[in-house]
Amino acid sequence: MLKTILTIGFIALVGLFALNFIFGIFGLMFGLLVALLGVAIKIALIGLVLYFIIRIISPDTARRMREKFGA
Repeated sequence: MLKTILTIGFIALVGLFALNFIFGIFGLMFGLLVALLGVAIKIALIGLVLYFIIRIISPDTARRMREKFGA
């Protein structure tokens, strides 16, 4: 599950850099990248916290999630 979360985070970062490149051509500020990066980090942290809560409360559900989403 951690591998999946890190992969999603990596893909989000690549997408953010691509957006920064595209919008940089059109003259938008670097602040857009920082704002999107902040949102991506918050979403990843929320997902990580929710996964660990599920893992503590219901280990069987966490196991099924790992099997379903790979890891």
